[in-house]
Amino acid sequence: MKLPYEYFIGLRYTRAGRRTGRRNGFISFISGLSVAGIALGVAALIIVLSVMNGFQKEVRDRMLSVLSHIEVLAGSAPIHDWSALVAQATQRPDIVAGAPFVAGQAMLTREASVRGILVRGIDPASEPGVADYASQLALGRLDSLAPGEFRIIIGKELANQWLLDVGDRLTLIAPQGSPTPAGIIPRLRQFTISGIFASGHYEYDSNLVLVDLSDAAKLFRIDGVSGVRLRTTDMMAAPSIADALARELPPGMYVRDWAQENRNWFAATQIEKRMMFVILMLIVAVAAFNLVSMLVMTVTDKLSDIAILRTLGASPASIMRIFITQGASVGVLGTLAGVVLGVVAALNIGPLMSAIERALGFEVLPKGIYFINYLPSDLHWRDVIVIGVAACLMSFAATIYPSWRASRVRPAEALRYE
Repeated sequence: MKLPYEYFIGLRYTRAGRRTGRRNGFISFISGLSVAGIALGVAALIIVLSVMNGFQKEVRDRMLSVLSHIEVLAGSAPIHDWSALVAQATQRPDIVAGAPFVAGQAMLTREASVRGILVRGIDPASEPGVADYASQLALGRLDSLAPGEFRIIIGKELANQWLLDVGDRLTLIAPQGSPTPAGIIPRLRQFTISGIFASGHYEYDSNLVLVDLSDAAKLFRIDGVSGVRLRTTDMMAAPSIADALARELPPGMYVRDWAQENRNWFAATQIEKRMMFVILMLIVAVAAFNLVSMLVMTVTDKLSDIAILRTLGASPASIMRIFITQGASVGVLGTLAGVVLGVVAALNIGPLMSAIERALGFEVLPKGIYFINYLPSDLHWRDVIVIGVAACLMSFAATIYPSWRASRVRPAEALRYE
């Protein structure tokens, strides 16, 4: 045999209980429970983290269908020559498009209804390069926003709440008033709804409206634009691209990426993911430490074997290796089974959920309540590796104390009553 005898004996102990004796059969049963517990814990952890990654990716993609990858601002001052700024930015190979925008807050009114709203003035010709509004429009067209027409595109949630449709009129009240002898009079402008978009993100569908760039500039009395929106080749590399671009632009320009705009949301999701990892890893820990009881029972059952090995010259370290091999093999087997089960389930979470819904007769995510009616899954192999290594380390740690106790067995005392 090429294997050292300690590993050979340890592997034999792992499967010996299936063939001999009631006590050995019970030890085998505990061993099987340990394998199943570790496998289920590892699989659950992989599936849950994959679903959390899927939801995060889904929300991020919906946000970036409205937000830009990078925004360039000039503080509170307007940008006059925005076309030159876009031309300079798009000279970089990692920036593919740019578009100007005018942003401001206003009051939206219709009859007795009033609410604060975020107004974004866009250029319909260049905006599709940085945001995917075309696929989000449930009604109307983006090019219906023409200069001087004072048309407006609203979100689906706002339209549902106020029972609005294309052709209805709304009034926007700018916070900057016009001074008159009678005092400050707010600026009002009536707009006609020409479209309704549905981004799938409640915040934007209820609080964001789109108007033409020049109409927004007139409403807020801006001589120029508020900034420029840029689209990159890789949205995940937007923070590093924004840092590099900031060093190339003239002084006074402020560059921010999509992660900075939504820093709190992404920080919250990362905390949730870490906490879920810790909580579910406790399940793996409980299953792994079932190995302690299994090994303690095995050591008690194999006292005579241990004593004979010691009299034949086996060292305490060799006895430890025997039982560490037995416990570690159970842990590795459970981890491998859990990884296979978790990966297969994570890659097929959609069909699995559909089958469960059909079997139980209800929808987990009803489309009338949620924006999506399926569980998104995004499997990260880095998560799988971390989970597998952590489970193996826990299993190995659980074997140390019982193995050490086995190495302390005295042959004379163990063989006294044999």
